[in-house]
Amino acid sequence: MAQPIKVALLLPLSGPGAAIGQPMLDAAQLALFERGGERFQLLPRDTGGTPRGAADAARAALAEGASLILGPLFAQEVAAVRPIAQASGVEVMAFTTDRTQSGPGTYVLGLVPGDQVVRVAGFTRSRGVTRFAVLAPRNAYGDAVTDALQDAARRFDARVVQVERYDPNLADLSVLAQQVAQSPAQPEAVLLAEGGQRVKDIAAALRAAGVTARPLQFLGTGLWDEPGMGSEPALVGAWYAAPETAPRAAFEASFRRAYGKEPPRLATLAYDATALAAVLTSMGGPQPFSRPVLTDPAGFGGVDGLFRLHPTGTVERGLAVLEVTAGGPRVVDPAPRTFEVLGQ
Repeated sequence: MAQPIKVALLLPLSGPGAAIGQPMLDAAQLALFERGGERFQLLPRDTGGTPRGAADAARAALAEGASLILGPLFAQEVAAVRPIAQASGVEVMAFTTDRTQSGPGTYVLGLVPGDQVVRVAGFTRSRGVTRFAVLAPRNAYGDAVTDALQDAARRFDARVVQVERYDPNLADLSVLAQQVAQSPAQPEAVLLAEGGQRVKDIAAALRAAGVTARPLQFLGTGLWDEPGMGSEPALVGAWYAAPETAPRAAFEASFRRAYGKEPPRLATLAYDATALAAVLTSMGGPQPFSRPVLTDPAGFGGVDGLFRLHPTGTVERGLAVLEVTAGGPRVVDPAPRTFEVLGQ
């Protein structure tokens, strides 16, 4: 019988991160059940959510013969695991959204805001919009979104005419809204770098300030990819970029049937990574997780859509543009089915 091919799965199964880590393990096991063959062996290991725990988990899995590492989740954990994996010649598919952790042999699978901003800005530009504004908190996420919009504007021959940065804990949103309402630049689209109730509050403040009285397109990021965004009237008609909803809905239904609970948003990362490892194992190549195999320019399909791994460690995703409606998101520009559609 052929030797098993072992794949490590590093997740915080104890400690504060366990509330995310445990359902991600459930998702990986679902992928193992649905896609795994006889040779594929998953080695789940607890990182405890700490760099030291992640490093210890990686060493233990490599000692057991793991030829690929899936995870860990947090950026500091990835930083601890990278040199250990590199020393062993093993590739890492990390779940962090911190693109600074990417590098040759370490791929950042998390849904990073830069890709989302470029996608929604490009679509908006195709509708004739040339003047953009961004409202973003003064934190790392706000930095990433603002920088991405500036880059996208240059790429698509548009301009960022207004940038408003604010304290993430700002309570009086009316001041922020007035800065947009009274701007002489008169942006045609405003990107709001927040999610959840916070972005609803900001949109409501903008509406109260009279911003929506003129033609103005609200734009968002993947933070909007959650139920109930249309409960705020000012956000109805807004656009954001994210994976298409139908594949994830099917995954969520399978997860509910298997475990009797709802999966967290990040569960799809663990599912897709495990499914990809299982599929590559089943293809029977001598080195199923070699860098040339993992960085196939054609990419791979998953619950979160088309994606491909670059030799630099960055991960490119084919995202859809969705519109917020009172009844839930509606696809206004489908995700590409191949990377050839993007001319790349």
